Amino acid sequence: MGKKEKYDIEKDLREWFRDAGRVVIVGVGNPIRMDDFVGVKIVRDLRGKVDSERVMLIEAETIPENHIQEVIDYKPTHILIIDAAIMGLKAGAARLISHKQLEAFRLFSTHMLPLRLFCEYLANTTRSKIALLAFEPKQTDFGEPLSVEIQESAVNAVVELMSILH
Repeated sequence: MGKKEKYDIEKDLREWFRDAGRVVIVGVGNPIRMDDFVGVKIVRDLRGKVDSERVMLIEAETIPENHIQEVIDYKPTHILIIDAAIMGLKAGAARLISHKQLEAFRLFSTHMLPLRLFCEYLANTTRSKIALLAFEPKQTDFGEPLSVEIQESAVNAVVELMSILH
């Protein structure tokens, strides 16, 4: 991830979280599809490193819709969904996309329920600020390790989120 891009993502995240109260971070991804696992990996890496009184971490894997009631009951002000998404960018590139921009991005996802529908439902039921932190995967073949590019981006994201949410 280049310096300029890292800076842009950090700036976008800081701005997006500026008025955050209660936060839910939902890690989405398939543990056996290489870079698709990045969302869950980031959530796992945040455990014990952010304020658990104010930040709920959910490892949703490929079925984020199974956690809808849990999210609603938490009454968050902000919901951040983290996932790999094919956006036509360089591998490891990250973008913060508001739920209202999801349709314009034409993202390709490997999950059952399109994230756009998941986000719309949560927006209508929680009135939370909702965004997707999307990472361009290098490989989504069956296998377990993250690519070097995604691993580096994930580490940077964890550091940025820890700084913002601590």
